[in-house]
Amino acid sequence: MRAVLASEWLKLRSVGSTGYAVGAAALTIVLGIVWTLYVASLADARGSISAAAPETGFLPLVQVSLAVLGVLAITSEQASGMLRTSLAAVPRRGRLLFAKAAVVGGVTLAAGAAVLIATYATSRLIAGDRALGFNDIGLLDGLPTVLASALSVAVLALVGLGLGAATRSTAAGIVSVVSLLFVLPGVATYLPAPWNTRVASVMLPNLVPQIAGDRLSRRLGDGVLPPWAALLVLIAYGVAALLAGYLLLRRRDA
Repeated sequence: MRAVLASEWLKLRSVGSTGYAVGAAALTIVLGIVWTLYVASLADARGSISAAAPETGFLPLVQVSLAVLGVLAITSEQASGMLRTSLAAVPRRGRLLFAKAAVVGGVTLAAGAAVLIATYATSRLIAGDRALGFNDIGLLDGLPTVLASALSVAVLALVGLGLGAATRSTAAGIVSVVSLLFVLPGVATYLPAPWNTRVASVMLPNLVPQIAGDRLSRRLGDGVLPPWAALLVLIAYGVAALLAGYLLLRRRDA
């Protein structure tokens, strides 16, 4: 198994798309600095404002960028035919997919955490003692949300890996992830109350605030899931996508 993991790690870091995906995610740090400088200038003029936290506002960029990495980790091999070579070396498809999931999950968790923590720390450093809204709590008090966000990044990458294995299409895998992240949560908000809050509570982007014990939004109010349940639902997304990918990968030719 160690050799399979090493092989998957080598493949992931040797393709150019990995660097582009991580670079796109790292752009969040730059955007966070620009955003904080902008709102800080407004606060200097007005005295205080209520601005969105950059690590929250730009989180979808990190999620989508690294979810694409997860999709490409399997679909690039399927498109090039290299998956046949991988299966010749590792005939057990479950073992191969598990190795890919372990590498993709570890890389995206580390990259997502590094980007979000850097964005969080630099924005608070630039904000200083200005009243910007997102820095009205202690530095350590905001870390649970940051860590939950990093976990969501890794889970979305695993969802992308599973959906990529299931669809065998880069475009279909990416569209599926984007739908889970943006389209379905948007549709849920238009359901009649209280179903809008109930359905929205199990949508992917709304699990992070519930894990951290925060409100969903001003419109939806508090979530219906306790932190432990929201965490389990988040993990279930990744497990379900990987299971679907495994079942379809096992039944079809490479």
